[in-house]
Amino acid sequence: MKTIHVVCALIYDENHRIYASQRGYGEMKDGWEFPGGKIESGESEQEALKREILEEFDTEVCVEEKLCMIEHTYSSFHLVMSGYWCSIVEGHMIMKEAEAGTWITKQTLDTLDWLEADRKIVAQLKQIEWK
Repeated sequence: MKTIHVVCALIYDENHRIYASQRGYGEMKDGWEFPGGKIESGESEQEALKREILEEFDTEVCVEEKLCMIEHTYSSFHLVMSGYWCSIVEGHMIMKEAEAGTWITKQTLDTLDWLEADRKIVAQLKQIEWK
């Protein structure tokens, strides 16, 4: 089974909210996730995350500390995903590929239909103090 390494951004704002996006394409279309993507050859996790958020949301982020590394096996691949706290340097999360996007609070985490791997991060977010 193929293993895919990805990164995701836990982009927070001054109101202790985190940005979530709804996939607009692929076999997991319509599922909610923390934005990010695949790490390309020669990239660090932080470089990949900056590139992905700039490409998909026209927004520059500052990648801060790593929150988690989770693994999840889907039917056709094994996912290894690292999640990083990020803050916005410039931009307004303009959706180029996502179906929808929203700012969530700890109280609204359970209102979205999360992709299976992202549910593991949601479970961790419920247990910690947010930025």
